[in-house]
Amino acid sequence: MSGPSRNGRVIAPAAVDLAVRIGRLRLTNPILTGSGTFGYGDEYAHVVDLTRLGAVVTKTVTVRPRAGNAPVRIAETPGGMLNSIGLENVGLERYRREKLPRLRSLGAAVIVSVGGETPRELARLVSALGNERDIAGFEINFSCPNVAKGGARYWAVPRRLERTMKLLRGLTGHVLIAKLSPDVTSIADTAIACEQGGADALTAVNTFVGMAIDLEHARPRLSRRTGGLSGPAIRPLAVARCAETVAAVRIPVIGSGGIMSGRDALEFIAIGAAAVQVGTASFVRPRATEEVLDELRAWLATHGWRRLADFRGAALEGQGRTRLRGAVVATEDR
Repeated sequence: MSGPSRNGRVIAPAAVDLAVRIGRLRLTNPILTGSGTFGYGDEYAHVVDLTRLGAVVTKTVTVRPRAGNAPVRIAETPGGMLNSIGLENVGLERYRREKLPRLRSLGAAVIVSVGGETPRELARLVSALGNERDIAGFEINFSCPNVAKGGARYWAVPRRLERTMKLLRGLTGHVLIAKLSPDVTSIADTAIACEQGGADALTAVNTFVGMAIDLEHARPRLSRRTGGLSGPAIRPLAVARCAETVAAVRIPVIGSGGIMSGRDALEFIAIGAAAVQVGTASFVRPRATEEVLDELRAWLATHGWRRLADFRGAALEGQGRTRLRGAVVATEDR
């Protein structure tokens, strides 16, 4: 394992190898978009070079169209934002007819987020989309806090997660990524259940449930009362949940939560995450994904790291890195 600038040589940022492996997917770098923050992908194509990203994770699609929750659905908070969108989307049929043709022109690896109220609905989505061209994989949204049916509470049962992953695993050869909720008694238990069910990777984590109050009107600021809290305020919490997930499983873990810069992304990589997702930052700075990528690469070069794989898990030195070596090393070609 190499260390920061040991030989005193300057490393050109372009020379840093950022390649990562997520199941059978080999991505050029670890920067992915966060589902629900980047539309269906093409909405940002005029400001972001999507071919530079590791992958685009699309807005969640459900079997039937959803109008989402009633306004007010977004509220700014100190260090972040609350959202209660409620999985608004065009539904499976329009998704296949209108959105997929546009996705094929993106030039990026596309991971389709799917959500369902029952295992059967998820199975229908994966079956319907599993043979579509140019889909690199699926992210299974087991963690939306803003819907009454099929949300994070429903999917918080490990045995249900394991059975559902086994069902989906038998329907497709595409990569399956399970997106986990942080609002559970033990994220390790839900992570292990998904791994045992056949997940290729995990995303840790989705938003945290929060509430904000409009004092002047003496009512919650969101119509649904609570929403998902995202942004810089949750990053330390997300890093902790991600670290717990990495320690529990041997499959790759994608870190997510409050990433605004390359340094933020590297916090997740340092505790063993294979890759990261940039979400809320794209609302504030539309080019945030590319900026995070450039900053991450520049930091590694400045500090003498020639390969992202060598830096991954660096914060675990002396704190049980050997115990986590399966999770850390299994994501790379050796």
